[in-house]
Amino acid sequence: MIILALEPYYGGSHKAFIDGWSAVSRHSWTVFKLAPYKWKWRMRHSAITFADKISQCVTEGQKWDLIFCSDMLNLAEFIGLVPQAVQKLPAVVYFHENQLTYPVRFESERDYQFAMTNITTALAAKSVWFNSAFHRDTFIEAVKVFLGKMPDCQPINAIERIRAKALVYPQGVNVISRRSGRKTGPLRILWAARWEHDKNPEDFFEALKALKDGGVDFRVSVIGEQFRQVPEVFEWAQRYFAEHIDRWGYQENRAEYEKALKEADAFVSTASHEFFGISAVEAGLAGAYPVLPRRLAYPEIIGLDEEEGTEEFFYDGSVTALTDRLTVLAKRVEKGRLWGEDTGRIVRLMGRYEWDNLGGVLDQAIAKT
Repeated sequence: MIILALEPYYGGSHKAFIDGWSAVSRHSWTVFKLAPYKWKWRMRHSAITFADKISQCVTEGQKWDLIFCSDMLNLAEFIGLVPQAVQKLPAVVYFHENQLTYPVRFESERDYQFAMTNITTALAAKSVWFNSAFHRDTFIEAVKVFLGKMPDCQPINAIERIRAKALVYPQGVNVISRRSGRKTGPLRILWAARWEHDKNPEDFFEALKALKDGGVDFRVSVIGEQFRQVPEVFEWAQRYFAEHIDRWGYQENRAEYEKALKEADAFVSTASHEFFGISAVEAGLAGAYPVLPRRLAYPEIIGLDEEEGTEEFFYDGSVTALTDRLTVLAKRVEKGRLWGEDTGRIVRLMGRYEWDNLGGVLDQAIAKT
């Protein structure tokens, strides 16, 4: 099968998905991509930009069997702009995120046109893939609420049309070798989320403050991606925890990022928004102990209802519970038994997301489209 892949925002999880799958796929890929810059403008113009390029390729004799795109593309608009030979191709859209439930500080800031673009893209596709069942379910529920706000002409049947072709295929990750040993010292804590409010950094640093006030020794690395506007709590935290910090700031080099994962004893999330959780999976593959809120996509990704003993990787989402869990892990590290007897359990659990294991599953799924 020859796949025409269209990625308007070739960065982050979007880039990782296309690169990871195409590298192990048995199918042939033609990838058109745009740099990860000004995402709103990418959603607005990419259909036109790609249509022009594809039209020229068709003129030169290129052919494909299927279209694969991400949620950043206005698929319906693209199909209306390309030659008939491309219009007839089945299309699969992969939702890394969506603009109906993606968090905004104030609901009045949400651009409904982008939300409608996601809906029309899902309707135009033959198959709609989500990176988690949590994402699929919250999206479909959000579509129902969103369409209910329309003053008239509500296309309510769109909900079931999307639901009928919605499938779940998780994000794959590259192989990460597990650390071969541990440096001496106290519990090493890793926080690798974006430096934005939806990742709830305030709770994380409040828990660390409680550890410090309680006399619990620890080291911390805060390595998530940063943007132009950063929550104020990071400036305070860098000063307050200065004597505890190993790494601070985004790791531009992949090798350094993986090194940070391998150095960590515990990977912590305090997120109030997460459709999948790539860094949690990668940290698990590196051997870090997950400390995750029991909400969002995390129970599904870790396999809470499928794998025995995974309850210990979750806390109830409160600062108190997070502090208590980290205190317990710090004591385990002092005694040299963070994992107990089964030190490779989380590595085995997360291994299912490695591209070598997942690529064939996706190849088979797309061939059936």
